[in-house]
Amino acid sequence: MADSRVRTATTPPLLEPSAWHEIELEVNGEIVGAQVESRLLLVDFLRHRLGLTGTHVGCEQGSCGACTIIIDGQASRSCLAFAVQADGASIRTVEGLAPSGAPLNRLQEAFHTEHGLQCGFCTPGFLMSLTALEESGEVGKESIEEHLDGNLCRCTGYVNIKKAAHKALLGTSEEAAR
Repeated sequence: MADSRVRTATTPPLLEPSAWHEIELEVNGEIVGAQVESRLLLVDFLRHRLGLTGTHVGCEQGSCGACTIIIDGQASRSCLAFAVQADGASIRTVEGLAPSGAPLNRLQEAFHTEHGLQCGFCTPGFLMSLTALEESGEVGKESIEEHLDGNLCRCTGYVNIKKAAHKALLGTSEEAAR
């Protein structure tokens, strides 16, 4: 028997016309058109609608960096943006660094050889942050540290991640371990 004191919430209509938006953006060099809800997060659009599962959902507050992608040349947290905000943008995800069948790029190769992968959950965020740094042309020991600080590794594998970053971006991994 139903309790008359309990109020039943109604579910809003899913097809409310004002809640849907047509977007068109470039993802890893491919033009993508889609209809998205206003509240759909960009990270969920990439993972669930486009199947680009390399972008991870971690803290959902922008603190851990697992969802880092590059939007119009800038490293950005995809859990802090709505898909509708990406309309007209150019986006790169970790899948765009070395498309299927292509060899690993220099950063990916350094993470492999320096054992910077750990469990791998944080790796795409680190790779995208470091890629944005490399493309900015402002690579240096301090800027590498700044970019690594924005990403969290739950395995606490920072020594090997630093070695990989220094090897790929500065040509040496010896100094990073100190």
